[in-house]
Amino acid sequence: MKFTVSSSALLSLLATTGKVISNKNTLPILDYFLMELSGTELKVTASDLETTLVGSIQVESVESEGTIAAPVKQMLDSLKEFPELPLTIEVNDKNWEIKISWKSGSLSIPGASAVSYPAVPQLQAERKELTLDVDVLVNGINKTIFATADDELRPVMNGVYLNLQPASLTFVGTDAHKLVKYEAECENEVSAAFILPKKPANLLKTVLLKEEDAITVSFDSKNVRFELKNHTLVCRLIEGNYPNYNAVIPAANPNKLLVDRIELVNGIKRVAVCSNPTTNLIRMDIADNKITLTAQDIDFSMSANETISCSYEGLPMSIGFKSTFLVEILSNVDTPTVLIELADSTRAGVFKPVYDDKQSSSTLMLLMPMMINA
Repeated sequence: MKFTVSSSALLSLLATTGKVISNKNTLPILDYFLMELSGTELKVTASDLETTLVGSIQVESVESEGTIAAPVKQMLDSLKEFPELPLTIEVNDKNWEIKISWKSGSLSIPGASAVSYPAVPQLQAERKELTLDVDVLVNGINKTIFATADDELRPVMNGVYLNLQPASLTFVGTDAHKLVKYEAECENEVSAAFILPKKPANLLKTVLLKEEDAITVSFDSKNVRFELKNHTLVCRLIEGNYPNYNAVIPAANPNKLLVDRIELVNGIKRVAVCSNPTTNLIRMDIADNKITLTAQDIDFSMSANETISCSYEGLPMSIGFKSTFLVEILSNVDTPTVLIELADSTRAGVFKPVYDDKQSSSTLMLLMPMMINA
């Protein structure tokens, strides 16, 4: 195996695919990239058994094809030190030595036989397939991934739930305290749902930023495959039934308030300094087009309050939220004004971005309240 390649193109490919690799691999071979050269296409595969990412680039001056397992750390560490220049890579088929040469020098690192590298999981014949818009997928993941859980007892909450319907695609993330539902208009031929784990969702988010064309998504009951221009991501799905998220979204919220999002976030951050560190409780008293934010830590005799003007329709009410979750929700709203819909102090608050024009998607965020002492 011998070919010439741009140092920066190879580094970019290895750095992207290398994000899959786990620090605690069960198989030693997973600390290696699988590099396959066929014609002028160099394919690089990285895997942690659950998720596999395959990327490819075109190379020049191919003298011989072949396959090699190249050590991840040594490959990345050595390539980082090069400016943009052509590198000649040659593999010794007998002792698996990888020799990298450039105009003024060379280095050699030990590779390994690729025989034991795990194969990319194949989907079953009865798989479902559809084409998705890049922006819909990126927005869906970005909007919901922060609300997913890290819960070993309820693994279904550790991923983003995708629900495909004939005219829409819904993304949901929840950890039982907060919930985000993002719905986009989307013509689908299939009706189905699956739970995408957090790690491949984050990887996909990174890789998709370089994409412009539509993406082919195919899945069966166990795995999903995303086919991009230069990458293919295959991952195992989270098995189990996702909670009925529509059941927890309050249908009637008579109390509605419109408020400047940045002003509210900054007010919460200032007042939260004096909140109890165990609960992070912040109280909101809403009446007469004003929100009074209050926090106190009785143990240390600390308290803070701030009043923010808003536009409010409804009865005077008080409700308590965990300040860290409240900031997280508001920070993930992408409009200057936010609409908060409330029923009473025991039911979840609903947060919605306020747009000037009609959108082809809708975002709804929900946060469970905390008990407050009247």
